[in-house]
Amino acid sequence: MQTRISEEYKNTTIGQEADRILRNCVHCGFCTATCPTYQLLGDELDGPRGRIYLIKQLMEGQPASRKTMQHLDRCLTCRSCETTCPSGVEYTHLLDIGRQQVEKNVSRPLYQRVLRFLLRKIMTNRSSFRQITRLASITNPLLPAQLRMHTNRRTLKPFAATTEHTRSVLLLEGCVQPVLSPDINEASKHLLDRAGYNVITASKAGCCGAISHHLSAEEDALSIMKQNIDSWWPYIESGCSAIVSNASGCGTTLKEYANYLRHDAHYADKADRVSALCKDISELLDASTIEKIRLPAKLSVAFHAPCTLQHGLQLKDHLTELLTNIGFELQTVRDEHLCCGSAGTYSIFNPRIAQQLRRDKLHNLCRDDPQYILTANIGCQHHLQSGTHIPVKHWVEVVAQQIA
Repeated sequence: MQTRISEEYKNTTIGQEADRILRNCVHCGFCTATCPTYQLLGDELDGPRGRIYLIKQLMEGQPASRKTMQHLDRCLTCRSCETTCPSGVEYTHLLDIGRQQVEKNVSRPLYQRVLRFLLRKIMTNRSSFRQITRLASITNPLLPAQLRMHTNRRTLKPFAATTEHTRSVLLLEGCVQPVLSPDINEASKHLLDRAGYNVITASKAGCCGAISHHLSAEEDALSIMKQNIDSWWPYIESGCSAIVSNASGCGTTLKEYANYLRHDAHYADKADRVSALCKDISELLDASTIEKIRLPAKLSVAFHAPCTLQHGLQLKDHLTELLTNIGFELQTVRDEHLCCGSAGTYSIFNPRIAQQLRRDKLHNLCRDDPQYILTANIGCQHHLQSGTHIPVKHWVEVVAQQIA
């Protein structure tokens, strides 16, 4: 793709990065075939190729509008297009640049600005979020459907280690997960203990930074990432084996710390180390561990592979093989590559698109009446559960409950 980057951006870091990414695009359109929003809306500007053109125009000096903002906002950041792209276009990084520049130059409606601010401040603060969920238990029936909260009661006892292991890992507990689905972290501790790891949770490490980043609050996102790094660094220096994520959305963000902080003189090297240490929990369960956690009986389930697992971490095949070896009978699911519509806070700001994607996804997941729908990301879990009576669980929950 030929570019003529404007003088405003020509000699800047973001201008040069955008130029490099844009020049890799060959207009082939393969990405549109796997883009959920293009498939749903049929608008070129609601597909990756169209959004790339919008960002190209922006970097070449054409003014952005609320229409530009709307088309960029409608992207789920599912990265399916990156998996499909034969030219290796770094679409997500380009989209980050485009969104940041549009955010600086186009004013959002007041209600959006207020809601985005509240979501950032509440969802990334575990204490505030816990208070809001308590209030929501009373006010839920009065809220719009996309703002209702669905919490799961704790069923697993809080984990207490009985054996000291020679290896230790840090577990990222997350921001909303301990409140909405506390069993996920407890189950993860059980499985990591079976795998031979001491589990450490750094008290000051919470949100991974994804919520603020996807809401274009870049300074907030970077501040959260730096706080996490500072919280983990003493343990890393002491020889911690890995930083474990049990939410594929958080794991994908942790893997990107090296990119987000690459220009920060004080944090670039540390961020690179954190990204290298980040592991999805499934990567720490070897063959000997599988023998210890194998299910006593086959369970027929439908597995929803989150976009962040498929296209971000690229661990879908690894995890489906692991689940099969543990003893799950995985049903065939059509259109596995398409997003469920959760995408962090996307379902709040784009409810019509998110609900249609959820209906399509649940139609494919529920076709053979599974005992459970399994997933690997808290956001997907709660988004899907709000549309079906079939239990939607993180896979670690079901394994821990079966072997407890």
